[in-house]
Amino acid sequence: MGLTNAVFGVAGGFAVVTLPQILAAEGVPGGHIAAITAAIISPGFWAFIFSPMLDVRLRRRSYALIFGVITAVALATTVLYRHDLLMVEVVMLIGYVSASLYQGAVGGWMGSLIGHDEDSRLGTWFNIANIGSSGVIIIAGGPLILHSPAAVGAAFLVAAVLLPIVLFLFIPAPAPDKLLASESFGRFGRSILDLLRRRDVLIGLALFVLPSASFSLTNVLGGIGKDYHAHAETVSLFAGAGSIVAGVGGSFLVPRLARKIALRPLYLIIGIVGAMFTLSTLLLPRAPWTFGFVFTGEIIFQALAFTAAFGIAFEIIGPANPLAATLFTLLIASMNLPITYMGMLDGWGYDRGGLVGSFVMDAGLSLLACILLAVFLRRWLFAPRPVPLPEPSLPD
Repeated sequence: MGLTNAVFGVAGGFAVVTLPQILAAEGVPGGHIAAITAAIISPGFWAFIFSPMLDVRLRRRSYALIFGVITAVALATTVLYRHDLLMVEVVMLIGYVSASLYQGAVGGWMGSLIGHDEDSRLGTWFNIANIGSSGVIIIAGGPLILHSPAAVGAAFLVAAVLLPIVLFLFIPAPAPDKLLASESFGRFGRSILDLLRRRDVLIGLALFVLPSASFSLTNVLGGIGKDYHAHAETVSLFAGAGSIVAGVGGSFLVPRLARKIALRPLYLIIGIVGAMFTLSTLLLPRAPWTFGFVFTGEIIFQALAFTAAFGIAFEIIGPANPLAATLFTLLIASMNLPITYMGMLDGWGYDRGGLVGSFVMDAGLSLLACILLAVFLRRWLFAPRPVPLPEPSLPD
């Protein structure tokens, strides 16, 4: 069930690493590449506005299949028409929107099938699928796409996206709620507003929107390896193979920790300990081995945080939730938001204070967010798991 999320990992790995390499080979300036990449991955935090469609009319499996196929076609088209910059931008934006909605569909689908005792386990495999498939694209797909005929690279991406979809054959796919499916959009909209008034949903949004455990420093470290005198090969090694090993290893720790600590306080603990780790690394010498240590540590903490966040999202959804995909997509969007704005703030800190400025900015805001959340949410962080979502507001 968790491995179905590999489709989003393929799209993400291609968009943030392989596509910039393709554009650079085409002679596109670095600043333009950064702007294109930012625009392409922006649906990660705004595509949720389309998510209500995922819970009505068709089965979530059908929506996942539709958006998965669109994602595959978009990635293949991008490789085939890499010389047309406008085509690349438009098609990849459509592809990333589709990948985001695919993730929302499978997240809502899988989350509504499990009990609360499986939240952290499903969250673990959801994150492993994301990290693993992204790493495969970076390590294997990148060289293949860059140095092979365009048709070969396009075929590889189509296969990489469609392979996880085969798993759909082995997973039950309940039909959408019949009453919801027959309702007007206005009535359905009121049901969503009712959902947003739930305390557990608001707490989840607060945990994710604030930079309590975003660890966006991982997106900055690749560009500042020179501060540690690390060669480009060292940076690539840790960005590819290193992130897979550290990320998967970190993900597997969460179910064990969740047996002793509830997921919501665990998420804040990960943020606090991770921020202290970030600050402590400033005491180490600026050497290549330090870069490896810092990058690996940040990846582990980010994997811990995302796995716990996925678990919290599945915990909030609960079994047989008629608005599961809508809720999951909204929660994922809130997770992605701080990664975006914290990346900008980390860069701002680096411009003004170098490595120290960037690290203090990232870790300082994370610590502040965790402390504020712990103070204001202390009454509810250890509250019992949320009850299943009540039936939507429907006419008599």
